[in-house]
Amino acid sequence: MLSSLEYIRQSLETHLFFARIMKEHSFFLEIGFTPKDSILSEQADDFRKGFDSLLEEAITLSNGIVSPEVLHSGEVITQYTLAAEKASAYYTGIRIQTSLTEEEKNLMAAADHCRDINNAFIQKVYMLNHRAMDLLEGLIDFKTKLLSNVLSCKLFTVNYPLLIDHILREAKFYFTLIQRLQNQEDFNLEQEALEQELFWNRIMAEHSLFIRGLLDPTENDLIILANNFGYEFDQLTEEARRAMDRTLPLSQVTSESLTATRAIRDFKAQGTQGILECKVKSIIIPLLGDHTLREANHYLRLLESYRR
Repeated sequence: MLSSLEYIRQSLETHLFFARIMKEHSFFLEIGFTPKDSILSEQADDFRKGFDSLLEEAITLSNGIVSPEVLHSGEVITQYTLAAEKASAYYTGIRIQTSLTEEEKNLMAAADHCRDINNAFIQKVYMLNHRAMDLLEGLIDFKTKLLSNVLSCKLFTVNYPLLIDHILREAKFYFTLIQRLQNQEDFNLEQEALEQELFWNRIMAEHSLFIRGLLDPTENDLIILANNFGYEFDQLTEEARRAMDRTLPLSQVTSESLTATRAIRDFKAQGTQGILECKVKSIIIPLLGDHTLREANHYLRLLESYRR
């Protein structure tokens, strides 16, 4: 069973990463609807604001609690996040709560003697987790219906069907992580590594395909690079499945995934900077570039911890 401190720390670190991811998913959905579906845009905006509020509370509770590894990993914010938010707000006219990014810049990591943990604090985190699960249930239902309607040609959106499925899986994964924390489930490092590597290798593969499909057709070199990353992570996803079946050593998959993820992290960082500087021709909203970069940073931290 997790200690009270581990329960709190893992809960807050999960929210600092995933609550921001969910609010951005809602933003990407919101800007992808046509004027005919303005009601769906409003619903997506409500989810975005709901996760804004959740993230704000998580930030308040996290100061002096979360690990320096998380705060320094680039999964909470990157050097591009604020600029990407401002540019995306400018392009869309949607007011993005950039103050949250400013607050995260000032977060302090846990020291040798972290904040006092009392029952009232534990209860606040417990209720935050409960609130996140309620929000996620609504968002999962919303995404599920969207995907069904898109696949049955009842709805048009500029977002790929695969992207809707992709962000639906991420919401379900977030829900599962919080549910495990609420249930105080025993932690098994090998099993977690297997699950995370299977999950995130597939996510990295799909990011590559999305980038490939959103680049301007004239960006030949970048399209080829993105396509190659997609193929490489498809192979790594299959290797992770074999590791789960015990037909391939997990350490081999971890090592290969680490090398590939470092490379795609650098590719995403350069791409995000290029989009912000108007040097890359694409229909990629700047915040999407930073979003995928943060997910690569998150996965890198996990892989490095598994290798240790």
